[in-house]
Amino acid sequence: MERQYRLQKNSAFQYVYRRGHSVACRDLVLLHARGRGVKVGFSVSRKVGNAVVRNRIRRRLRECFRPLLGDVKPGLYVFVARPSAAKATFQSLQRDVRYLLKKQEAYTEGNRAR
Repeated sequence: MERQYRLQKNSAFQYVYRRGHSVACRDLVLLHARGRGVKVGFSVSRKVGNAVVRNRIRRRLRECFRPLLGDVKPGLYVFVARPSAAKATFQSLQRDVRYLLKKQEAYTEGNRAR
C-alpha cells in the first residue's frame, strides 16, 4: 500500500482513538474518524506476539485493505489486531476487514471513487 494512504504519526493515531467510532469482531477492531482523504493505520500490540508475528499481521492487514482503497469512503481508519489475529488465516482477516468496513458503513462495493 502506498505511503500516501498510511497514518504515520502518533498524533494521528491518538486523534482517531479519541474522536473515532469503533466496531469490532473476533480478531480485529476498527476505529473510524472523519477526514478528507483515505488514511489507514494498523496497530498490533506486543500482547499479540513477537516482532515477527506482529509484522506478519501488519503486512497481511495492509494487503487486505489495499484492494478496497477505491471503494472506501474518505476518513481516517485504524485497525487494531487482537491476540487471536496471530492464528487467523489471510482469508479470515480479509473477510473481517471487509465486514468491519461494511459495519462502519464506510465500504460500498463497486464504488471506485478515488
